[in-house]
Amino acid sequence: MSGSDGYKLYDCSTLLLKVTSSSLTKAQRRWRIAYATIYSFRVMVSLAKEIISKRGSQQPSVISHLHPYVSLDIEPSSSKHWGENFLPSSFAPKIDKNKLVETVKEKDLVSLDQLGGVEGVAAALRTNPENGIRDDDQEVIKRQEMFGRNTYHKPPPKGLLYFVLDAFKDTTILILLACAALSLGFGIKEHGAEEGWYEGGSIFVAVFLVVVVSALSNFRQETQFDKLSKISNNIKVEVVRGGRRQQISIFDLVVGDVVFLKIGDQIPADGLFLDGYSLQVDESSMTGESDHVEVDATRNPVLFSGSKVADGYAQMLVASVGMDTAWGEMMSSITSDKNERTPLQARLDKLTSSIGKYDGSKTDVDDILNAVVRIVAAAVTIVVVAIPEGLPLAVTLTLAYSMKRMMADQAMVRKLSACETMGSATIICTDKTGTLTLNQMKVTQFWLGQESIEEVLANRIEPSVLELFYQGVGLNTTGSVCKPISGSILEFSGSPTEKAILSWAVLGLGMDMENLKQKYSILHVETFNSEKKRSGVSVRRKADQTIHVHWKGAAEMIVAMCSQYYESNGIIKSMNEEGKSKIETIIQSMAASSLRCIAFAHKQVSREEMEYDDDSGKTHQRLKEDGLTLLGIVGLKDPCRPGAKNAVEACQSAGVGIKMITGDNIFTAKAIATECGILGSDYDGESGEVVEGIEFRNYTPDERMEKIDKIRVMARSSPFDKLLMVQCLKQKGHVVAVTGDGTNDAPALKEANIGLSMGIQGTEVAKESSDIVILDDNFSSVATVVRWGRCVYNNIQKFIQFQLTVNVAALVINFIAAVSAGEVPLTAVQLLWVNLIMDTLGALALATDRPTKELMQKPPVGRTEPLITNIMWRNLLAQALYQIVILLILQFQGESIFNVSEEVNDTLIFNTFVLCQVFNEFNARKLEKQNVFKGILKNRLFLGIVGITIILQVVMVEFLKKFADTEKLNLWQWGVCILLAAFSWPIAWFVKLVPVSDKPFFSYLKRSKIIFTILKRAIYHRKPDRT
Repeated sequence: MSGSDGYKLYDCSTLLLKVTSSSLTKAQRRWRIAYATIYSFRVMVSLAKEIISKRGSQQPSVISHLHPYVSLDIEPSSSKHWGENFLPSSFAPKIDKNKLVETVKEKDLVSLDQLGGVEGVAAALRTNPENGIRDDDQEVIKRQEMFGRNTYHKPPPKGLLYFVLDAFKDTTILILLACAALSLGFGIKEHGAEEGWYEGGSIFVAVFLVVVVSALSNFRQETQFDKLSKISNNIKVEVVRGGRRQQISIFDLVVGDVVFLKIGDQIPADGLFLDGYSLQVDESSMTGESDHVEVDATRNPVLFSGSKVADGYAQMLVASVGMDTAWGEMMSSITSDKNERTPLQARLDKLTSSIGKYDGSKTDVDDILNAVVRIVAAAVTIVVVAIPEGLPLAVTLTLAYSMKRMMADQAMVRKLSACETMGSATIICTDKTGTLTLNQMKVTQFWLGQESIEEVLANRIEPSVLELFYQGVGLNTTGSVCKPISGSILEFSGSPTEKAILSWAVLGLGMDMENLKQKYSILHVETFNSEKKRSGVSVRRKADQTIHVHWKGAAEMIVAMCSQYYESNGIIKSMNEEGKSKIETIIQSMAASSLRCIAFAHKQVSREEMEYDDDSGKTHQRLKEDGLTLLGIVGLKDPCRPGAKNAVEACQSAGVGIKMITGDNIFTAKAIATECGILGSDYDGESGEVVEGIEFRNYTPDERMEKIDKIRVMARSSPFDKLLMVQCLKQKGHVVAVTGDGTNDAPALKEANIGLSMGIQGTEVAKESSDIVILDDNFSSVATVVRWGRCVYNNIQKFIQFQLTVNVAALVINFIAAVSAGEVPLTAVQLLWVNLIMDTLGALALATDRPTKELMQKPPVGRTEPLITNIMWRNLLAQALYQIVILLILQFQGESIFNVSEEVNDTLIFNTFVLCQVFNEFNARKLEKQNVFKGILKNRLFLGIVGITIILQVVMVEFLKKFADTEKLNLWQWGVCILLAAFSWPIAWFVKLVPVSDKPFFSYLKRSKIIFTILKRAIYHRKPDRT
């Protein structure tokens, strides 16, 4: 019975016809008659049960208690279909869910044997071990209803109210509330309840608005993180359904599915080992034990979800999903902490608290100069001004915005800090395959011995050699070939390399995968990994019981294991030094054409050569690794990605060094590096820019540190070499980003400042070890991440410059006015209003700018660079000084200059101050460029926010007289305010012509402090004059 008809009801009429067929023996006819009798009787009993249940009889059915038959499990004799059963059209498992769950969780082998072993569980779950469950939506839904979905219960997300209450815990908000309460009390005492509540009440309203805006922002961020978390947890799992291998979401996995596992995969559910080789599992996430656990069909067939495949490959029968798994129970009790503070946020928190401490010393002066009521009023205004609570909000907004935009640009941020750290990257260590290249392999050259087979025709190769090639390709692979029932086009699955070789062998050499598997049985497998760079298999031919060992892997490594080679006519020739040299030249010429070279080797061995005993006397199998016969070499072309060269050039022009680390041989690595622009056209081969992993590894520590900056390409590297390079680069003071896709890349990804894993080819282990997942595996996306990282940092700097200009100007004005006149021109409510519209709207306007080309024309920002640069100090001090001068003139001479009342003059000061910030918002768009209007029409959000700010200010001045303590202004007065504010544009233009030193501004203050300390010690510790 074939795999495709394994799901059809067995036709009894056909069975009876076959019984009478003369082709059957007497014994076969008896068995078929017995089966037909038993089958018919069971159908009649089930029909009787159904009829009785439909009539709604309350009496216990007599038939249901009768057992006048023996249940036989009749299986075909072919081992190919072990466990296959005749599936009814509707899914009805013959197993208790709870018993199965407990058996797997407890690793209870006795209970598993009672269930019939793994084969019995597969049969009870109506699963064909080779073809899986039906590829039918109805069956999947039925299984989900009976056994549950593969999802975990998580604590409910935090609501808006939580963030509102959390905002009230902020020290600044509590200070403002206390000041508002005091202001309310003193206001009522001084002006009575009818008029005295305005100021205190207005502060309460303003504080409430600040709290609501902050809470909404944090709530939005939480929602965004939840969405990203769902995307990152949505792992793709390879299963077989209806005889067809396919990738599905981990959430769509059901009990009964057959899952394919390979190195680096996370086990998606609890299950049982069906088939596979050399499977070792890392269960440290479950048990805490670091030693890998061997899994096989007899001693330890249980696999736990959340574990990682450390070696080998296998097929697993899913036994329990979701909350029924041990991992599900653990995950449901863990709440993820999303209150991660990035380095930039921590620096801003420190800046905020430092400024907050600064204002305390000023209120001490007020203690001496003013009466109690006025002290409180002045203190409130200075507190409001001094603490720039908009800075953390700006960071939150820009990080959330950039994370969302980076998602659209094929980069999923897993750790917040990576957003800004990527902007400081000085070196990117990148893989070749799939990152700089398309990872679309195709066999373009084939060499048999020293002969090139230009057109791959099976009839040109000796049948015995061709048969060995079939073994080496079809049995030493983790890929598969599937012919769908619905179509005639073959489907190839596996890694790009495996798919390319399989399609070449099937379509070019005429290999029949199904026929091959029936003729041979696999004895032992050594799986491929990035350290060994080869995979091996031993097989037994069923016809004559001979054992054959096959190796496949990096061409020069396989050739080194060979002492002979086959020719296309079947003749075996000895591989002397001259012959080996010729074959190595062939490999080098293929590699120089950017081809990946894969060699195949074979040796027939005896059972004794396959076995060895360890120290404990236990017998193990191993594969012969020397004296092999070279079968042939294939060259696979993997073209460079179209945008890779431009992306490399963009990074290099931005001062970011690119180093390519690959497992391919040195000639392939050079060719691809030159094609992508990593190596220049002037590369001479003697400059030390290209090394092999073993050479780099064998350097002394001093030699490595000396040569590390020159190295651009490292070929034939192991994961340890990549880790070693990252460690050396960090010791040299570099900020290092590393790409990786394999399980063995995890240490380097963790060690690097920014780990970048691949979304398509990357294993789950690599993704968990990384900070950012590159969803399309494209180096252009890596360059985009660098651009976004710089954009985040630049946006924060823009907002800091804008915010500090407001703070410095308002603080100085209010302080001077409070000290000299005992009154402040800007009231608490007005300053809260300024803080609200400038912090929130200013953050939205400046923190959401998209990356520009100019960002990639500057050198990277070092980790020790000050957050506020000299350029920012120049800009903000110039603007703050202008605002202070203008507003102090208005404060002391405004009434006489404009011939207005004190109330109107205060309104003029307030209005001019706000409009100055609106105009300065344009200046803040460009920290260095004089043309601040470039690209402004593309940023509609910025223009919209400026418009909203102006509208709100008009409403505040003209309509909210009592709330804001303002007076209406006429058109002439509005014109004066706008004209005074507009002067900030030409001032900014001229100020940017003033050159500034690269040396941090505060370093001069530190030097002055040191000189002052030395002088003071010299004076006070001077030796007394003896005369």
